[in-house]
Amino acid sequence: MAKFDEAPIVKEPAQNGVLSAPTIREHASVEVQCWPGKAKDQTAIDLPPERVPDWQERGIAKLGELLEKNKALRVYMDICVRCGACTDKCQYYLGTGDPQNMPVARAELLRQVYRRYYTLGGRLFPQLNNAADFDDEMLAKWYTYFFQCSECRRCSVFCPYGIDTAEITMAAREIMSSIGVTTKYVSEVVAKVYETGNNLGIPPAAWKDNCEFLEDDLLEETGVPLRFPVDDEGADVLLVPPSADNFANVDTMIGYAKLFHVLGIRWTTSTYCNEGGNFGLFLNYANLKKVNNRILEAARMLKAKTIIWGECGHAWRAGILTPTLSGPMDEFDPPYPYHISQFIADMLRRGALNGRIDKSANDDLLVTYHDPCNPARAGQLLDEPREVIRASCNRFVEMPADTIREKTYCCGGGGGMLTDELMPVRMAGGKPRAMAVKYVKANYLATPCAICKAQLPEVMKYWDVPVQVGGVIDLLANALKL
Repeated sequence: MAKFDEAPIVKEPAQNGVLSAPTIREHASVEVQCWPGKAKDQTAIDLPPERVPDWQERGIAKLGELLEKNKALRVYMDICVRCGACTDKCQYYLGTGDPQNMPVARAELLRQVYRRYYTLGGRLFPQLNNAADFDDEMLAKWYTYFFQCSECRRCSVFCPYGIDTAEITMAAREIMSSIGVTTKYVSEVVAKVYETGNNLGIPPAAWKDNCEFLEDDLLEETGVPLRFPVDDEGADVLLVPPSADNFANVDTMIGYAKLFHVLGIRWTTSTYCNEGGNFGLFLNYANLKKVNNRILEAARMLKAKTIIWGECGHAWRAGILTPTLSGPMDEFDPPYPYHISQFIADMLRRGALNGRIDKSANDDLLVTYHDPCNPARAGQLLDEPREVIRASCNRFVEMPADTIREKTYCCGGGGGMLTDELMPVRMAGGKPRAMAVKYVKANYLATPCAICKAQLPEVMKYWDVPVQVGGVIDLLANALKL
């Protein structure tokens, strides 16, 4: 494993806050890998506990199954002409210079296997058709480079054929998981959800205790009886935050409580499902669906009228699939997935917060906004967070246009990559975002994503960018008059 101080990072500076294509550095990140392994309770996630003896046959068959079920995947396998439009769009290639981290080169690892077993030319003349066996060498490349992709889809924005490279990464990970090859980090996180209701493995008693602690602490600080309800049956709103908000990003958790207090809304969290984040998205479809089902199950248990997703990027990407994954939401209001930023924007437009916001409370901050890749590209959550920011502060500046909205860069830690073994690649992948923040000279970087809030402080420290990272709702909370 590569050490942190041996990070495979290209040090060239950015121009106007935007990185250009780096000098190619062959195999720069090949030694940086996740720890292979399994969850403590592998049966909970319904995967083989280790690589199966017939892994080649099973993996090839799984590829065939995915090609049959996902017609788009087969199209993506066939239509790439290797034009190069995506090559310098990936933050991991820009940061490492490793050509295998070019989206087209990474995807080619799956295409080579596809051509070998599922095209006539590849079966008869593999060398002439750039086809390759699914062998130990190829599996090692898959394991390395498909876990150096955060499934962020930035490359897809620039693809003239509309190829969704994230779907290719997800297919490769699905195949690997089916043969017992995955990362200890991702598999353990999913197993913890089934055991405790959240990604961090926080037991229900600890969740309740911390909510009570926040209530006591804020009563002493503000003199206002702010509540952090848990398992309140009949509450109007079930909030499904990332579990990190109750233990790491407590300012965000406090923001939820202040908002609902000011609006006079009865809300709650659930100990059965106090986690919006869905690491099934980084493992396989079966667990993606199973984890997401818990959200509707929790809302029905507590007879909540509305479900609101908190500040978590991949939670929202999975969340918008809820009607497909978990069934209709007709019993809820609204009858579709609803994000906390959308909710706040709606309240602002209705005038529900008129006279309750003092924007000058944030005048010491020059705020910029990081679009998390999942909400921005997969969830079209672009304008609402900006509405909340502009309503909460007087000083807001956008980063360069090529680095925001649909063209945003991943923080570098998404896609199940937020693990210490991948720290060199994470720091490399975070470089484009760090350079853009440095360019605008902001001292507060707002983002509605728990993964980004964990990753970006490390990135900014590494790249010597003096900026505070926090939530969007944190700014509103600071400006709310209780």
